[in-house]
Amino acid sequence: MLIKRPADIPASEITPRDLFDDRRRFLQQAGASLIAGAALWHGVPDNARAAATRLSPLASSPFSTTESQTAYKSVTTYNNFYEFGTDKEDPARNADKMAVRPWTVRVEGLAGKPRTFDIDDLLKLAPLEERIYRLRCVEAWSMVVPWVGFPLSALLKQVDPLGSAKYVEFVTHYDASIMTRRQILNWPYTEGLRLDEAMHPLTILAVGLYGEVLPNQNGAPVRLVVPWKYGFKSAKSIVAIRLHEKQPATAWNQSAPQEYGFYSNVNPEVDHPRWSQASERRIGELRKRPTLMFNGYAEQVASLYQGMDLRKHY
Repeated sequence: MLIKRPADIPASEITPRDLFDDRRRFLQQAGASLIAGAALWHGVPDNARAAATRLSPLASSPFSTTESQTAYKSVTTYNNFYEFGTDKEDPARNADKMAVRPWTVRVEGLAGKPRTFDIDDLLKLAPLEERIYRLRCVEAWSMVVPWVGFPLSALLKQVDPLGSAKYVEFVTHYDASIMTRRQILNWPYTEGLRLDEAMHPLTILAVGLYGEVLPNQNGAPVRLVVPWKYGFKSAKSIVAIRLHEKQPATAWNQSAPQEYGFYSNVNPEVDHPRWSQASERRIGELRKRPTLMFNGYAEQVASLYQGMDLRKHY
């Protein structure tokens, strides 16, 4: 069977967003209930499941870009989630095996008030916002995604980070019974940020996209989104957050330190050893476009790295 990649799909074959929204409105008017934070249900018809995963209410965000959004189909079928396969289409085919309820996220380490949050507790920490962010992949492709989430800082403030805490580590879900056992990376997948990066208002914990809960392949039920960094920094399906004094090890930095640094800020002046980062291809577009410093968020985040050599601290 021939499977088309997003670059091969003519625009005429992608369902327009207005038709997609009309379908949702029809289902809602037919009596499907709206619930916030619902998980994907097993054994429930797809149409009922889609209506039941709508997130409401949502606030708009001043941080959103006005750029055209990437098609929903591309966002949910062209993914990196190596636990479910290394081909871009693999996560959408395989990730439905992962149960996302019940789900908890424990916050531990250098915290005055360590705590374990149920996913429903997380949804009550702050009003959910729709933030339209660019997502830039180190493989030189990008998307514009309407994420739904809240600032990571809202969670961290709940646990009272100690003065000695300088870094935040993110640990993701790993289940060898449904995920790959190949040692592509060290499982479970881990990532990290400096504490000031984690507390920055652009950094969010996402629980949805396009107004609906996250599909499993996009990191359900909760994932990190750091829009000025390459996409692999945005850990999916988070189960633990740890506060550290010293810089934590991260999955890609451990696997290939010569290619993937801890900071991983989008920097068109620093090439990946195997390809240039000076340009990118937006999914759904044919022509490449120049890569923007900090993925276009330099005005907001450049001050975090004042005095640092961003070619050395890549």
